[in-house]
Amino acid sequence: MLKMFRHVKDKWYMALLIVGLLFLQAYCDLSLPDYTSKIVNIGIQQKGVEDGVPEEILVSSMEKLFLLMDGEEIAKIEENYTVAGDTYTLKKTDKETREHLNDIFCGAIMKAAASAGMGQMKDPEQMPESMVTQGAVMFVQQQYELLGEDVGKIQMNYILSVGFKMLLLAFLAMAAAISVTFLSCRLAASLGRNLRNSVYRKVISFSGAELNRFSTASLITRSTNDIQQVQMLTTMLFRIVLYAPILGIGGVLKVLQTDVSMTWILGLGVVLILLLIGFLFTVAMPKFKILQTLVDRLNLVTREILSGIMVTRAFSTEAHEEERFEKANHDLMKTNLFVNRCMTFMMPAMMLIMNGITVLIVYNGAHAVDAGTMQVGNMMAFMQYAMQIIMSFLMITMLSIMLPRAGVAAGRINEVLETKVSVSEPQQPEIPDETVRGLVEFDHVSFGYPDAEERVLDDICFTARQGETVAFIGSTGSGKSTLVNLIPRFYDVTHGTIRIDGVDIRKIPIKELRDKLGYVPQKGVLFSGTIDSNLRYGCEDVPEDVVKKAAEIAQAWDFISEKPDGLKSPIAQGGTNVSGGQKQRLSIARAIAKKPEVYIFDDSFSALDYKTDVVLRKALKKETKDATTLIVAQRISTILHADQIIVLDEGKVAGKGTHKQLMKDCEVYRQIATSQLSEEELADE
Repeated sequence: MLKMFRHVKDKWYMALLIVGLLFLQAYCDLSLPDYTSKIVNIGIQQKGVEDGVPEEILVSSMEKLFLLMDGEEIAKIEENYTVAGDTYTLKKTDKETREHLNDIFCGAIMKAAASAGMGQMKDPEQMPESMVTQGAVMFVQQQYELLGEDVGKIQMNYILSVGFKMLLLAFLAMAAAISVTFLSCRLAASLGRNLRNSVYRKVISFSGAELNRFSTASLITRSTNDIQQVQMLTTMLFRIVLYAPILGIGGVLKVLQTDVSMTWILGLGVVLILLLIGFLFTVAMPKFKILQTLVDRLNLVTREILSGIMVTRAFSTEAHEEERFEKANHDLMKTNLFVNRCMTFMMPAMMLIMNGITVLIVYNGAHAVDAGTMQVGNMMAFMQYAMQIIMSFLMITMLSIMLPRAGVAAGRINEVLETKVSVSEPQQPEIPDETVRGLVEFDHVSFGYPDAEERVLDDICFTARQGETVAFIGSTGSGKSTLVNLIPRFYDVTHGTIRIDGVDIRKIPIKELRDKLGYVPQKGVLFSGTIDSNLRYGCEDVPEDVVKKAAEIAQAWDFISEKPDGLKSPIAQGGTNVSGGQKQRLSIARAIAKKPEVYIFDDSFSALDYKTDVVLRKALKKETKDATTLIVAQRISTILHADQIIVLDEGKVAGKGTHKQLMKDCEVYRQIATSQLSEEELADE
C-alpha cells in the first residue's frame, strides 16, 4: 500500500500541511476536557476562584496569616504583594511563583482554621489536595466579600471566559477538520488520477504476452474498482489513521496529568479492543482477498454475456447464461455478506467496551470524590480523555473494514505496474536510412508463445521489397496472423531477425517502427467518434481530400456519402452502428490515409463480397505501387496476382512463389486452390 504514495510525491507539501492541521485539531480536542474540568471545579465548585492566592486581602487578615508563617514565607509574600492603605494587592507573577504562593497560603489558612476551633484537623500535607484547596478558596471568597467585591460576578466572568475559550477551540478544531478533509480528498483524488494514468500507460505498453497474462475484465477492474478502493482508503488514511495515534497518545499524556490511579481501566479497554480487532482480522482478512477475485469473475461473466448477447439469443441459451451470472453474483454476495456480518458485529462490541469503561470510571471516580482524593471535574475530564483514547482505537478498527480490501487492491495494481514488459524500447536505437523504403526481411524467424511447448512459427525466411505484394495463405492455425503481428512488435521473435529497411526492428524506436506501417487487423476495430475521426486515427493532420480519396480507394465513399452528415456521421463504440463489411472498409481506408511504407492486411477482405473485393484490390494496387503490401488471406482469389505467395503449414514454409509456380510445385497450395476454385476458374487465371 505504501508503494502507492510514490505516485503523489509531488504533493509532499500537502501531506505536511495535513499532518500540521491534524496536530492542531488534536490539540484543540484534547484541550476541551481540561476546560470542562475547570468550569466544574473552579467555575461552579470554587465560584471562579482558581486557588488559595487572593488577588486582594485586608492587611489585618494578612497579619494574622503571618503569625502562622515562617520568616522565609513572609518574605516571599511581601515580595509579591504591594500595600495600599488597608489592602494587600498581588503583583503580576508567573505560574511557578503562584504555585509556591498557593502552597504558603493553603498551609497558613488551614492552620488558622484549626486554631479557630474547627476540630481536630490533619496536617495539610497529609490531607487530600482537593480538601486543602476548597478550604483555602473559601477563605479567599470571604476576603473578597469583606472587601465588598461581588463573588457572583467573579464566578460568572470566569465561566464566560473559559466558555469563550472552549468555543474558540471548538471552532478552530472544526476549521482544521474541514481543511484536513478537503486536502485529503484532493490528495486522494490526485493519487487516483495518477494511478489510473500509470496503469493505462503501462497496459498500453503491454505486448500480447502481458495482455494474455491479465484478462481484459481483470485489467478493467484493476483500473476502476481497485484504484477506487485505494483512493477511498487514502482519504480516510489522513483523516483517521494519522489522527488516531496523535489523539490516542495525546490522550494518554493528558490522563497521566489528570489522575494516574485509574489508568488501569484504560489498559483494560485497550487490551479488549486489540483482542477484538485480532479476532476480526483473523476471520475476515482471507475473505477480503477472495472478494476481489470474485469481482473479477463477475465482470468477466458480465462482459462475455453482453458482448455475445446476439449469439446467446440465436442459440436460445439465455437460461444457461443466466445461471452463470447468478452463480458468479451469488458467490460474490455470500462473501460480501460474511465480511459485512463480521464487521457489523464489531460496532456493538466496541460500544459495549466503551460503555463498560465509562461505568468503571464513574464507579471508581465516585469513590475517589467521596474520599476527597479527586474533584468531580477531574473525573469528568478523565472520562472524556478515556473516550478519546478508545475512540482513536475505534477509528482504526472501523478503518479495518476498508484496509484489507484496499491492501489487496493495491497489490493487484502493483502487479500490473511492476510487470516487466517483454517488448521494450531499444537501449541504442537505430534509424533506418531514408534511401531504403518498404524493405521487409524475415531471416530464419521462429516464434513460440510464453510457456508454450511448441513453436507457432519455425524458420521463416522471405524478403518483401518496395512495390511488391507478398501474400500469406494456409490452413487455420498455420500461423499467418502471428507472422504479420511480429512486424509491429505485438510480440518479439523467439529466434531470428526481422528487418525493416535493413535495420532489426528491435533496434528501431517503437513509434518510428509503427509509423512506417499501415495495419488493418483481422477484426475491424472502430472507435467512438465520427467516420472522419476514425479515418484520421493515425494521421490527424491530413487534408480532407486525402481522407476522401482513402475512403474511395477502400470502396467506403459510396455508403459514407449516402449518410446525412457524411464524414461527420457518428460511429458508436466498437462500430456497432455499421455493418461488418463497412467496418472492414473503414479500417482499410484508415490505413490508406496514413500513407505508410508497409501495408499489413490481416485477412482484411473476408467480409467483402467478390465484386467489392476485386474493385478494392485494383484501386489499392495503384495506391500502393510505392509501398510494400503484406496480405494474409483465406481466399485464393484475393492473392492470385501477388508478386510472392508464401504458403504456411503448421508454422513452417510449405511453399514460396507465384500462383503458377505454387500450382506446379506445392501440394498444400494446390489443395487449397482446388477446394475454393474450379478447374475452369483456375485455368482462366
